[in-house]
Amino acid sequence: MSEKATLNVNGGSYDLPLLKSSEGELCIEISKLRGQSNGITTIDRGFKNTASCESKITYLDGEKGILRYRGYSIEELASKASFLEVSYLLIFGELPDKDELEKFHNDIVEQSIVADDIKKIIDAFPGAAHPMGVLSSLTSALTAFNPDDISLDYARSKEEMYNTIVKLMGKIPVLISWTFRKKNGFPLEYSSKTRNLDYVENILQMMFKRPNEDYVQNTVLVDVLNKLLILHADHEQNCSTSTVRIVGSAQTGLFASISAGISALWGPLHGGANQAVLEMFNAIKEDGGDTQKYINKAKDKEDPFRLMGFGHRVYKNYDPRAKIIKEAAHNVLETLGIDDPVLEIAKALEEKALKDKYFVDRKLYPNVDFYSGVIYRAMGIPSDMYTVMFALGRLPGWIAQWREMRLMNEPIGRPRQLYTGSTLRKFKSISKR
Repeated sequence: MSEKATLNVNGGSYDLPLLKSSEGELCIEISKLRGQSNGITTIDRGFKNTASCESKITYLDGEKGILRYRGYSIEELASKASFLEVSYLLIFGELPDKDELEKFHNDIVEQSIVADDIKKIIDAFPGAAHPMGVLSSLTSALTAFNPDDISLDYARSKEEMYNTIVKLMGKIPVLISWTFRKKNGFPLEYSSKTRNLDYVENILQMMFKRPNEDYVQNTVLVDVLNKLLILHADHEQNCSTSTVRIVGSAQTGLFASISAGISALWGPLHGGANQAVLEMFNAIKEDGGDTQKYINKAKDKEDPFRLMGFGHRVYKNYDPRAKIIKEAAHNVLETLGIDDPVLEIAKALEEKALKDKYFVDRKLYPNVDFYSGVIYRAMGIPSDMYTVMFALGRLPGWIAQWREMRLMNEPIGRPRQLYTGSTLRKFKSISKR
């Protein structure tokens, strides 16, 4: 006999199936509750305790500080794998062999050319346009240049789905590099030796190559960007990932679904947090650089100041991604010989908070947003591009979640609500009709 949970409401008793995850977590199946009980639903604001889907992609335990992709620990992947290997793993379920990885890379390169008309769209944006708005718009515009993405039955053709996936993996880095280059006044061009570069090397060259100059790869930057992208590649059913899945559940194409995810990521409570961290560092610097003052402000309940980049909605332990990227951040600053007062403020805040009983008792450790902004600044990437780089890392996770949802033929997302408005009222006209 299967396990069950029993719900007692107003004298009625309802048996609900009890499901168990591969890690042993229990989940109450309530999808048929409304039909069994003549209208009873549940409410879970923000879906904090609701599983919206079954997934085999990412396992996260915030209490223990565990993050795994397809069963592989984030620590091992960040230290041993390439971003493209991790992308393949997330999307297709297993690590690629040498031939599979080479084919994946070559197919992505083959599909990396973006229509020249996209350049006209970029030129039409005002200089003050936020790069996330530009990226979301350009990703959505790809649908116009790839109309088959709207109508293909991907559940029936894995080959067509694969072709769409490599198109997006090839074109998004180009759109991001063009967004960055327009901001810096550089011409919009492609990498000159794409096939001889790995995925991350190509991204760096497309972004930073100056006109009429050879670009020399910096192995320190390649390594740290590879780590950053892996650490951001997926994070279970967060706001943007849930957005991609619910948009895709309407059988929306991949480009439009990813565009919606980019827009969701833009928010300061989600992917925009790393930009907010650097803006906080700058504000502290402009106020004289007294980091202890701001540590005290953060502890004062009457003070509206919030110390950005500390704590996490899911992790009640040290964010495992932050542990990895903290070491990488210090390595980058030391290796590159960066002498930046804003980065000195970051290091001082980190040092003071990790020794302060208030933060230690509440397990408010620096999170991945705190360190990623430090690294991007050291690389010469402006703060309003940080969330764009986050989107670049999250791209394979979004694709994997969308692909899984489509292959499982999940039903269209349609949450219920607790209606608290007016009951039936009589209409009183004031017109003279």
